[in-house]
Amino acid sequence: MRMEITPTTFASHSYSDLPSAASMPTRPIRVIPMQHPNLTSPSSSNSLPPNVAITQFASKLRGMTWLEWIEFLIPCYRWIRIYKWREYLQVDLMAGITVGVMLVPQSMSYAKLAGLKPIYGLYSGFVPIFVYAIFGSSRQLAVGPVALVSLLVSNVLGSVADTSSELYTELAILLALMVGILQCIMGLLRLGWLIRFISHSVISGFTTASAIVIGLSQAKYFLGYDIDKSSKIIPLVKSIIAGADKFSWPPFVMGSVMLAILLVMKHLGKSRKYLRFLRAAGPLTAVVLGTFFVKLFHPPSISIVGEIPQGLPKFSVPRAFEYAESLIPTAFLITGVAILESVGIAKALAAKNGYELDSNQELVGLGVSNVLGSFFSAYPTTGSFSRSAVNHESGAKSGVSAIVSGIIITCALLFLTPLFENIPQSALAAIVISAVIGLVDYDEAIFLWRVDKKDFLLWILTSTTTLFLGIEIGVMVGVGASLAFVIHESANPHIAVLGRLPGTTVYRNVKQYPEAYTYNGIVIVRIDAPIYFANISYIKDRLREYEVVVDSSTRRGPEVERINFVILEMARK
Repeated sequence: MRMEITPTTFASHSYSDLPSAASMPTRPIRVIPMQHPNLTSPSSSNSLPPNVAITQFASKLRGMTWLEWIEFLIPCYRWIRIYKWREYLQVDLMAGITVGVMLVPQSMSYAKLAGLKPIYGLYSGFVPIFVYAIFGSSRQLAVGPVALVSLLVSNVLGSVADTSSELYTELAILLALMVGILQCIMGLLRLGWLIRFISHSVISGFTTASAIVIGLSQAKYFLGYDIDKSSKIIPLVKSIIAGADKFSWPPFVMGSVMLAILLVMKHLGKSRKYLRFLRAAGPLTAVVLGTFFVKLFHPPSISIVGEIPQGLPKFSVPRAFEYAESLIPTAFLITGVAILESVGIAKALAAKNGYELDSNQELVGLGVSNVLGSFFSAYPTTGSFSRSAVNHESGAKSGVSAIVSGIIITCALLFLTPLFENIPQSALAAIVISAVIGLVDYDEAIFLWRVDKKDFLLWILTSTTTLFLGIEIGVMVGVGASLAFVIHESANPHIAVLGRLPGTTVYRNVKQYPEAYTYNGIVIVRIDAPIYFANISYIKDRLREYEVVVDSSTRRGPEVERINFVILEMARK
């Protein structure tokens, strides 16, 4: 990072009546140390223009040693060679067991949300988690099924095939392959920078609206009757109201009790450090209690999961390629959402744990895990906010914790599936609802209203269109509005009139520094953006305004009738 101050000193040679520096009041200066990034770090290329980044990346590949090639092809080698077995192994084991216990019930819940049988949730938490531990660059990210991607799968594939058909399952697996290929391509071509154009307010608004839709879609397991499948809030609410006469108390009571238990355990786990294990144990507790109740009382009105196949998934090539063309838009949408969800938390966890994250390597790791997962009956997966946070809080230091979580899933597939048959659907729905409640980010909307009205407008626009017009339209409108704001800011750059700080040769924006003074007949202007075809007209109009409009700042020098000079301060590269 480089800060340049270009002092303009022409005025001292033109006017003899300027007071000396000694007689002028001095402005207190606060020195803020700047943190210079390591220019050789893997993340530094992410800030460069794409053509420069690709050129530097290619030259870097040519000069790599055999050890660097191993780190590039097998990223886990970076933490393996510095792994402190005595210090890290115990905490990694505990973190892996904690996340694994959390993942088993969550994966089945998210599979139901995706319109798939619960076993496919377990399959999706099996191969991808091992693959990511090898090829991913984050040491704390917990990969597997997540609520948002599951909703997108259900929303899109539900209009193509019936959820009970074999075609639906084949399309979900094919989607994992397509998403994985797209992520690999983006990572290899160093295209991670594209995600920066999507505002955080758009992401927050989208996830908030999606969380509400997900919660309402799970209401059928609480109410005891079917509701229409939709990603829009109005059809969901209408369907819930229309079927009110079929309401059943037993699933509602069970679901509400399970949800209350989950929320209480999550709150205690977050608020009290010595009880943080409760947050991870919540889903397992709900499943165990629900299963015990069903086994004991056999209530006929409470639907259960049913038979789940035992054993590991078999290798099989994804099918239904004739539908691939129609799934391309969905694959792009899921890829974008998955990247935003994963890379965001992975970067935050990397910063907290003191290592650097390569966003492009992260894309490759996620892509390879999805591609290989699709050959073992997995649907699209990505990094989970909740499980990654639990992994970090449990003290995970490396990918060993992910491998341990994968072993837990393996054991569940091999030995425990007969125990899952009596899990109540309402308990799984409660797990989904408790997970997505944390995605409702109304605090962000309040913050944006106070800080930046444009970002608040983006938040409202994205969340409203997602709620009322559907997920695809919500994403397109949000991303489109975000890009429109970027283009608008680029085409209408900030232009500042500069004045001289008393007693110095430093020039600053007169609106930010009221004590700065200007000179009669001269306007000094700083354009805070590169000049190109889209903003040249706006800059011209503003400069013409400065020729006739006199600013209200303190002025020095002899009186003149008009502006004689407009001086531009241009940034140097």
